[in-house]
Amino acid sequence: MTEKFHIGDHVAWNSEAGHVSGRIIGIHTENFTYKGYTHHASESDPQYEIKSDRTSHIAVHKGSALRKIDG
Repeated sequence: MTEKFHIGDHVAWNSEAGHVSGRIIGIHTENFTYKGYTHHASESDPQYEIKSDRTSHIAVHKGSALRKIDG
Protein backbone atom coordinates (compact mmCIF):
# COMPACT_ATOMS: atom_id res chain seq x y z
CA MET A 1 0.00 0.00 0.00
CA THR A 2 1.24 3.50 -0.85
CA GLU A 3 2.04 5.77 2.09
CA LYS A 4 -0.42 8.60 2.70
CA PHE A 5 1.13 12.05 2.86
CA HIS A 6 -0.18 15.28 4.39
CA ILE A 7 0.03 18.96 3.52
CA GLY A 8 3.37 20.25 4.79
CA ASP A 9 5.19 16.91 4.49
CA HIS A 10 8.71 17.19 3.04
CA VAL A 11 9.10 14.67 0.21
CA ALA A 12 11.54 13.73 -2.55
CA TRP A 13 11.09 12.18 -6.00
CA ASN A 14 13.07 11.40 -9.13
CA SER A 15 12.61 13.57 -12.20
CA GLU A 16 14.33 13.94 -15.55
CA ALA A 17 16.42 16.64 -13.83
CA GLY A 18 17.53 14.26 -11.05
CA HIS A 19 16.44 14.07 -7.42
CA VAL A 20 14.02 16.82 -6.39
CA SER A 21 12.53 17.69 -3.02
CA GLY A 22 9.70 19.89 -1.88
CA ARG A 23 6.72 20.35 0.41
CA ILE A 24 3.22 19.09 -0.24
CA ILE A 25 0.89 22.06 -0.72
CA GLY A 26 -2.24 20.27 -1.95
CA ILE A 27 -3.91 16.87 -2.16
CA HIS A 28 -6.30 15.89 -4.96
CA THR A 29 -8.76 13.04 -4.43
CA GLU A 30 -10.75 13.49 -7.65
CA ASN A 31 -9.69 13.73 -11.29
CA PHE A 32 -8.46 17.23 -12.16
CA THR A 33 -6.88 19.16 -15.03
CA TYR A 34 -3.48 20.75 -14.47
CA LYS A 35 -1.32 22.35 -17.16
CA GLY A 36 -3.58 20.95 -19.85
CA TYR A 37 -3.45 17.34 -18.66
CA THR A 38 -6.09 15.33 -16.86
CA HIS A 39 -4.65 13.72 -13.73
CA HIS A 40 -6.48 10.74 -12.27
CA ALA A 41 -6.90 10.71 -8.53
CA SER A 42 -9.19 9.12 -5.97
CA GLU A 43 -9.55 8.87 -2.18
CA SER A 44 -7.59 5.61 -2.27
CA ASP A 45 -4.97 6.87 -4.77
CA PRO A 46 -4.57 10.65 -4.38
CA GLN A 47 -2.27 12.93 -6.34
CA TYR A 48 -0.07 15.36 -4.42
CA GLU A 49 0.75 18.92 -5.43
CA ILE A 50 4.32 19.75 -4.37
CA LYS A 51 6.28 23.00 -4.42
CA SER A 52 9.98 22.49 -5.16
CA ASP A 53 12.47 23.52 -2.47
CA ARG A 54 14.81 25.13 -5.02
CA THR A 55 12.40 26.81 -7.44
CA SER A 56 8.81 27.98 -7.49
CA HIS A 57 7.93 25.00 -9.74
CA ILE A 58 4.83 23.03 -8.79
CA ALA A 59 4.80 19.30 -9.52
CA VAL A 60 1.98 16.75 -9.26
CA HIS A 61 2.72 13.12 -8.38
CA LYS A 62 1.04 10.01 -7.06
CA GLY A 63 2.18 8.81 -3.66
CA SER A 64 4.01 5.84 -5.20
CA ALA A 65 6.54 8.28 -6.74
CA LEU A 66 7.25 10.04 -3.45
CA ARG A 67 9.30 9.29 -0.37
CA LYS A 68 9.12 11.23 2.88
CA ILE A 69 12.31 12.95 4.03
CA ASP A 70 13.31 14.77 7.22
CA GLY A 71 13.21 18.53 7.53
